Amino acid sequence: MYYIYMLRCEDNSIYTGITNHLERRMQEHFLKTKECAKYTKRHTPVKIEKVWTCENRVLASKLEYRIKKLTKQEKEELIKQEKKFLILFQDSLECKNYKPFCLKNDTK
Repeated sequence: MYYIYMLRCEDNSIYTGITNHLERRMQEHFLKTKECAKYTKRHTPVKIEKVWTCENRVLASKLEYRIKKLTKQEKEELIKQEKKFLILFQDSLECKNYKPFCLKNDTK
């Protein structure tokens, strides 16, 4: 299982990434370990905004790529409404393989 995630940073920017171990990857980003992304070393993450699951890395990588190509406004809309996800990606991805993922301790 792969996770595609969006993090909100202190400067209000949004970082998108993929992982096969969500808890470990979040610790790397939030604790700024040496394994965290170069981007999250400079832009401190403060909140997990959205997480999707996918059965394989190929589809997860395609989704990550497509999200990274969105404008900031489109990313904000994607975070706000799940329908936007289907509208944006139904043409090129097998969206049936993606499902929203909620963290138990996610406080908005």
